[in-house]
Amino acid sequence: MIKIICLGKIKEKYLTELINDYLKRIKRYTKIEIIELKDEDNIQKEEESILKHINKKDYLITLEINGKQMSSEEFAKLIDQTFITKSTITFIIGSSLGLSEKVKNLSDFKLSFSLLTFPHGLFRGILLEQIYRAFKINNNENYHK
Repeated sequence: MIKIICLGKIKEKYLTELINDYLKRIKRYTKIEIIELKDEDNIQKEEESILKHINKKDYLITLEINGKQMSSEEFAKLIDQTFITKSTITFIIGSSLGLSEKVKNLSDFKLSFSLLTFPHGLFRGILLEQIYRAFKINNNENYHK
């Protein structure tokens, strides 16, 4: 199972459609859940909210600008190898405040997609697309390169 914990609601219809499209595609391979939490103006409140949804048995991947960058193939391998020992991979996308040090310290893997800053909703779509791409790669299925 894949779980994505993120702060903030998606307001734009085109992003909701993008996200729902990739959710549907990913569900062919694994169960997936998105947990949308309220943006706060305080990182400690966000931390408390995030911690309520973290299971200690999950493999936790935090999305951080200073995390490790990898290719789609390396990302696919990470997902494939993680599912050998863990039943759930949890991704955490922070708000514009970032993630608290406590949440970062719980992370099993710190991942960066880029040094660039992306709008929250668009990044959620990018993450879902890369998860879908990883399943296509791991199942030796064709997908646009």
